[in-house]
Amino acid sequence: MHRMGSVQLYFLLLGFWLFSACDFGQSSDTIDAGVAPIPKTLSDADLLDPKKCQQCHQQHYEEWASSMHAYASKDPVFLAMNQRGQRETNGELGSFCVQCHAPMALRTGATIDGLNLETVPDHLQGVTCYFCHTVEAVNGTHNNPLQLASDGVMRGGFSDPVETPAHLSGYSAFHDRSEPESAALCGACHDVVTPSGHHIERTFLEWQNSVFGQADMDSFLSCGDCHMNGRTEPIAAGPGNPVRRRHKHLMPGVDVALTPFFGHENHVAAVQEELDYTVEAHLCMEETQLLTVRLGNLTAGHAFPSGSAHDRRLWAELRAYSGDNEVWTHGIVPEDVPLADTAADDLFSFFEHGFDENGEEAFMLWEITDSESNVLEAPESTDTSAVIEDQHKIKTFDLAGLNVDRIDIQVKLRPMALHVVDSLVASGDLDPSIRDAIPTFNLKGAEVTWTIDDGWVCVPW
Repeated sequence: MHRMGSVQLYFLLLGFWLFSACDFGQSSDTIDAGVAPIPKTLSDADLLDPKKCQQCHQQHYEEWASSMHAYASKDPVFLAMNQRGQRETNGELGSFCVQCHAPMALRTGATIDGLNLETVPDHLQGVTCYFCHTVEAVNGTHNNPLQLASDGVMRGGFSDPVETPAHLSGYSAFHDRSEPESAALCGACHDVVTPSGHHIERTFLEWQNSVFGQADMDSFLSCGDCHMNGRTEPIAAGPGNPVRRRHKHLMPGVDVALTPFFGHENHVAAVQEELDYTVEAHLCMEETQLLTVRLGNLTAGHAFPSGSAHDRRLWAELRAYSGDNEVWTHGIVPEDVPLADTAADDLFSFFEHGFDENGEEAFMLWEITDSESNVLEAPESTDTSAVIEDQHKIKTFDLAGLNVDRIDIQVKLRPMALHVVDSLVASGDLDPSIRDAIPTFNLKGAEVTWTIDDGWVCVPW
């Protein structure tokens, strides 16, 4: 047997330490005031770095690193908007945007307004592991009122965390997706009130008013139930630890990375899956050739689109045929054309119109002081018939004389309106190449076809 070299011995010991420092729980031991805590191998500085978490939580890290939370401070549209906003408000925008897009960079003093984010260290970019898992209180409903603990405890949703030498751990209802408090943690950044006092993003409020936000009802679902679904598998590396329910940290929603980014294809696929069955579409054809189209929010626990709904565009495209001939269309928008350049008032479309203090249409959040919402409302009942009757958006079309025997509908979504992107390009704040990266999603679950063989009915019904 040959003698082990010093380099080999070093890596053997390093591997043994990493292996023994990991477990399958929400990583670690709870705090007992009567017992001296075991010295931990990760320092306070280490805990700020997501790559330190990766050593034991490989799956969590890779999912997070592909997520919009990791991308939040690198998104070129965000950077362009913040740069323009700081300039046009003479710096009064301050930390407003960066408080949610790079909270640890702000709290550690690495930035004060986000204008230097390109030089901020990677471990402070975006919404980090440390930022979410040290929350000990939520002191409001919007604009990131989260209070972080300084006790070295990484909080999670398990009441019986497994001890690890890596760090202290403890249970928190804010991290337990079965508890309504967990939605308050997410909602703290996903509800936004502008410096002018306008409630510009209302995802948390929309959820609270939906059937899913009622904690005393069987229909209750938290943000994590939809955006952090899980599977039964090891949570962290290490021997002899219990198998848990591991919640995914990809957190798909609507937005995707617009520049090369780790795990991009997986994230786009997850967003597509999340969107596919969000909207339901119904085509109702009468013998008089009067077509009624109904669209409704089927599964989103908030309005749809939500968040920066003034930036998003959702619309329906319709095509009618007589035999093999296309005889009528509505809402057909070419891939590279903004909805604003089409007959937008006639489109069956859904988003939010922003207005400035003079009542003129506005697109930038620091300009918007009022808005008019036209979105698909969150379900307020589990009674499908009631939702269809009360909450669907309806538009009718007279197709008389066209001899229609087939109608197709597709529902499209752009996370970012192209005319907003064009405005940022025109002001010199955004690279023109970013425009080509804005996706248009086709919501597969809302693809419906009516044919003459269906008769004078609604499909599906």
